[in-house]
Amino acid sequence: MTDTQKETHREPRYMLVWLWLLILTVLELVAVYLRLPRGIFVTVLVILALMKAALVAAYFMHLRFERLTLVFIALAPLIFGVILLVGLMPDSLWRIVH
Repeated sequence: MTDTQKETHREPRYMLVWLWLLILTVLELVAVYLRLPRGIFVTVLVILALMKAALVAAYFMHLRFERLTLVFIALAPLIFGVILLVGLMPDSLWRIVH
């Protein structure tokens, strides 16, 4: 392996990533015990879950070192899920109101 390849593809620090995953999990547990209002609680849990999923995908699935097109392929389901959620939200809110 040449020096330029070593610079672009360094060995990830798995223990550091594991520590971050542990910290995010502890934050999820703290959110449960704080008894936050439902909307804030769900939002916090979703954000923390997305952060954990991004860490796992980037380091353990090695997407951090892949080409940008492969990253877009991995992000496409997330983007379509958000579009679907936003598209169905008016129907859900209509059922709650009526």
